[in-house]
Amino acid sequence: MHAVNDALFAGLYPLLPLIAVDLSLSYGEVGAIKTAFSGASAVLQVPGGLLAERWGEQLALALGTSWVAAGLIGLALVSSFWLVLVIAALAGLGGNIQHPAAASFVSRLFEDGRRGTAIGTLNFAGDLGKMLAPAIAGTAALALGWRGGLLTLAVSSLAFAVLYGLLVPQPTLTQPEPAPDSSADPTSTDMAPPAALGRWGIAHPGPFIALLVVGMLDSAARGTALTFLPFVLADHGADPSTTSISFAVLFAAGAAGKFLCGPFGDRYGAVLTIALSELLTAGSLAGLLVTPLVFAPLVLLPLGFVLNGTSSVLYAAVADHVAPERRSRGYGLYYTGGQVASAVAPILYGLLADQTGLNTAYLTLAVVTGLIAPLSLTMRTVGSRR
Repeated sequence: MHAVNDALFAGLYPLLPLIAVDLSLSYGEVGAIKTAFSGASAVLQVPGGLLAERWGEQLALALGTSWVAAGLIGLALVSSFWLVLVIAALAGLGGNIQHPAAASFVSRLFEDGRRGTAIGTLNFAGDLGKMLAPAIAGTAALALGWRGGLLTLAVSSLAFAVLYGLLVPQPTLTQPEPAPDSSADPTSTDMAPPAALGRWGIAHPGPFIALLVVGMLDSAARGTALTFLPFVLADHGADPSTTSISFAVLFAAGAAGKFLCGPFGDRYGAVLTIALSELLTAGSLAGLLVTPLVFAPLVLLPLGFVLNGTSSVLYAAVADHVAPERRSRGYGLYYTGGQVASAVAPILYGLLADQTGLNTAYLTLAVVTGLIAPLSLTMRTVGSRR
């Protein structure tokens, strides 16, 4: 489901030039369509989590993906920029359910210490959808035009979502017996009943706030690094082709990081994994500024691995601080903070770059990212050694 949902959002990218030609759109109008579609999927993460709690995650996932797919079908049938813009925004609203519902559901399925591995696999599946969707939609568009390409992706996704809702049950999940030494188990949380934890079900408010801040700083680093990486490479003499290859290397390493950082977090603990990955991220960001272009892939590989891989560990850590019955809203809150930070940070660092130069801004980003490592120590709960 994560692969299909992410495919719906990624599949629109290769079709945008064809849409622009067909509807005589400017670059600004193309950007507005993309912002409306993606932005709408970020603004209602908390309500999306609340709906998942009320309906059950499996049904909510099916309805959310069906909503997005139906919206894209409608988008393929209109011929006005303003209608495309409005329908893109309406379609994007369905994407608010996927992340809080799926992460909550998977976290409750794996309360036995394998949570990071499971959420890392879930995270990786989304990247598979992002990689496959442009090829599917683009290939179909060669024969059928952008409308046919979009309909191919949307109709097949809608059919999958309907079958998912009908055939995949919402199991009743029971809590596992606590480990003999719960203080040594990084996934063990001594939580009171949800009613005693308030509306949000947060068992450890201090560590959860620290996790939220760490997650926002991590998202800010990722969003800013990706935004200004082409300019850093250009300063080293990279042409558009080299920059494209560099991003391919970065994203391939990022997919591997999402898959592998989760098991590392399960084995060695979230705090240690996050601290090490943020230090490696900071070092790689700084290293890019002084690395000759020919050796840039040697820096981009570790950078991509930790820049995207850390998210799997952070997502799994959310479940350590929120009661299972309230976890969807907890994930909704976490994802909202991360997406806000990812949207705002590039603007702030861009203004800094305007005043001080790109290298200074990128080095500042590296320093701030490095400071996440000591901050992550405050995520520990009382009695936890990891």
